[in-house]
Amino acid sequence: MDDSLKVITLNLAHGRKTGWHQALLTTRRIVSNLDDAISMLLRERADVVALQEADGPSLWSGRFDHVAYMAEGAEMPYFVRGEHVRGLKLSYGTALLCRRQLGDSVVHCFNPSPPTPTKGIVVASLHYPADSEQNLDVASVHFDFSSRSVRRKQAEETIELLSRRKRPLVLMGDFNCAYGRGRGTLAHLASALGLKAYRPTAKLPTFPLRRRRLDWILISRELEFVQHETLPDVLSDHRAVLATVSGKADY
Repeated sequence: MDDSLKVITLNLAHGRKTGWHQALLTTRRIVSNLDDAISMLLRERADVVALQEADGPSLWSGRFDHVAYMAEGAEMPYFVRGEHVRGLKLSYGTALLCRRQLGDSVVHCFNPSPPTPTKGIVVASLHYPADSEQNLDVASVHFDFSSRSVRRKQAEETIELLSRRKRPLVLMGDFNCAYGRGRGTLAHLASALGLKAYRPTAKLPTFPLRRRRLDWILISRELEFVQHETLPDVLSDHRAVLATVSGKADY
């Protein structure tokens, strides 16, 4: 029984790629930027993709649903869009794209954290291995960039949400922090949920501007990393992270 699962996480940056701001770009340019991301997804053929800063129809990014556009172009027919910011003609948040049927999806907005926009998480389940009736949770999360204390509170909300589901888990996203040690936010989150990272103390930057590792794929301890790499494609100010994971079918 094939129990491998290929996953990718990418902060899509509202389709601006490395532009100064998406509001300064034409719709044609944003579509072209998303097409480049779609080309990467078609090349890698991941089973699940986690997106952050993924827009629904928004005034500042072309007035169309980026998530639905990405899902159709990447031939990933199942998707969940988590709307964490809505208003002033804006709609954006996190999302999951998948080649398999997704179920039991939940969209959770973290408690407001002004002056920064609200962040959140979307989680869903899929059959894993594909030809079994067992379920695995996959999640896309985005933590606050400006405040360690806010990230800590968001980590606690994440722990509360995901621990209730009691399934093996692949948690992906832009955590806006390094792994840390001891009481570090990401290390605490991983410990509380029984997750592990690939070489957590290694310098594997995903945010080139500051050469920091902000984007992570965390997996349940009963799973294993078969492959893990930061992709070179310039699709936003972040780099996509890809992993292939595997685990025993009888967990």
